[in-house]
Amino acid sequence: MLMFSYCQMASSNIRYGEGVTREIGMDLQNMGARNVCLMTDKNLSVLPPVKAVLESMAQNGVNYKVYDQVRVEPTDTSFKQAIAFAKNDCFDVYVAVGGGSVIDTCKAANLYASHPEADFLDFVNAPIGKGKPVTGVLKPLIAVPTTAGTGSETTGVAIFDFEELKAKTGIASRALKPTLGMVDSLHTLHMPERVAANSGFDVLCHSLESYTALPYNMRKPCPPNPINRPAYQGSNPISDVWSRHALNVVAKYMKRAVRDPEDLEARSSMHLASVFAGIGFGNAGVHLCHGMSYPIAGNVKTYRAKGYNVDHPVVPHGLSVVLTSPAVFNFTAPMCPERHLEAAEILGADISRVKREDAGPLLADTLRQFLYDLQVEDGLSAVGYTKDDVPDLVKGTIPQERVTKLSPREHTEEDLTHLFEASLKLY
Repeated sequence: MLMFSYCQMASSNIRYGEGVTREIGMDLQNMGARNVCLMTDKNLSVLPPVKAVLESMAQNGVNYKVYDQVRVEPTDTSFKQAIAFAKNDCFDVYVAVGGGSVIDTCKAANLYASHPEADFLDFVNAPIGKGKPVTGVLKPLIAVPTTAGTGSETTGVAIFDFEELKAKTGIASRALKPTLGMVDSLHTLHMPERVAANSGFDVLCHSLESYTALPYNMRKPCPPNPINRPAYQGSNPISDVWSRHALNVVAKYMKRAVRDPEDLEARSSMHLASVFAGIGFGNAGVHLCHGMSYPIAGNVKTYRAKGYNVDHPVVPHGLSVVLTSPAVFNFTAPMCPERHLEAAEILGADISRVKREDAGPLLADTLRQFLYDLQVEDGLSAVGYTKDDVPDLVKGTIPQERVTKLSPREHTEEDLTHLFEASLKLY
């Protein structure tokens, strides 16, 4: 069976700067947009980021319709509602203003409105869906991120909760990439403290997972045709640069960004770190923290995270990802200890007298301290899970092969059981 021989680099165009959103109306006019679909959520619809976009469109005579029913942590049902809205009109450009939930929902609406005959599961990742390649042309999409976390403005990935399985899955294709990501640092000032923290944890894990993922030239089988090359290809020399740099920015600025919402330098730095990490993981991929996070988010019972104005139980994505990180990186370290040691050092650990075989425990302890300093809940038990829930969490992780196969260390169901059990308490 042939291994991957090549790696492909892909990312959206990115425009960055304080107040850059004012240009979006001109961009849409330059595109010749006649009917724009603007997607956001109810909370954001009355906040300055959306107002800035609407003002710019009005000033430039852009015709648009607003869909503000995006669900925080979207589901297949909420995706389908947004898709129905998109199909009901003839939109020639899409604009997404929000965090990953909004941008991912807009990607899906654009995809299925551009492929009206497709069944919903056609493009959903296998083995949950059919994982068919996207062959048609999508409409332009401009993403205006308002959180510093998902990096969705750079990637061709859209994630949602598949309600039947009580686990997240997604759609991954380079065709979904936004045409332009407008990274306006002013928009991050509206994030509540816990939203800033949980968004930042997503950046942290994007960086760590993509940097420690199975190398691209160890993947197999080699795609028979470039159209079949997955968006997530394994760690590679180009992604490494972005992932490592993002981790450095997280180490320097994340605590400041969480603790002081008016620290523009810290918040804008984390906004860029989200972009850097997005370019890194958007090509290398993520692995166990993300694969295990999907059932953690999907099986939530009653937990409602602080700082989120939602009408349903929710474990925010970044929190669901980071809660397993100490256990995961302790587990994966033996396969690439140098990278785990480097990550620990970037996050503040002294590695001068540390042996390679101690890389896992050191990075795990460094992460625990980082999480403790940012007042993260004490493990899965603090968000409503017990040891009795572990079998369901393992069951929800098994279909996540798109990401779990990128783990540098092979794992069994028993290994996943141990990792979930080790994550019930952190401190």
